[in-house]
Amino acid sequence: MRYLLWLLKFALFVLILSFAVKNTDTVWVRYYLGYEWQAPLVLVLLVFFCLGAAVGIVASLAHLFRQRREIVALKRELRVQGRAGGGPPPVNPSDAA
Repeated sequence: MRYLLWLLKFALFVLILSFAVKNTDTVWVRYYLGYEWQAPLVLVLLVFFCLGAAVGIVASLAHLFRQRREIVALKRELRVQGRAGGGPPPVNPSDAA
């Protein structure tokens, strides 16, 4: 299994490398106010792919932090209920469905 995984990684590397070699033409990215950037196409694609991934990660961080705060609050509520001895017994997730 390990050799198959290494073979798959190598095949993916060769595929990406061949894509990079075939796309070395120079392109111009034009900005506002007359600014422009001249670079190989593969570099432009890589930069904008990385920027898109970074924006996606940053956009999901707010949701992730909100979920973590909610989990901490629910755990705290369960601890308080357990100490007081009152309230309904904890629900087993397999029984809930």
